[in-house]
Amino acid sequence: MQVLSSLKSAKKRHPNCQVVKRRGRVFVICKDNPRFKAVQGKGGKRK
Repeated sequence: MQVLSSLKSAKKRHPNCQVVKRRGRVFVICKDNPRFKAVQGKGGKRK
């Protein structure tokens, strides 16, 4: 999984790429081509 500074370009790689927000991070998920997975953000609060 790549760590990217801009996910706007990552979403345009493939028409089936989805941008999902989980636990304070933004992920790009692509089921057709898993090499396009990406993540942005440090994450949520930790104790």
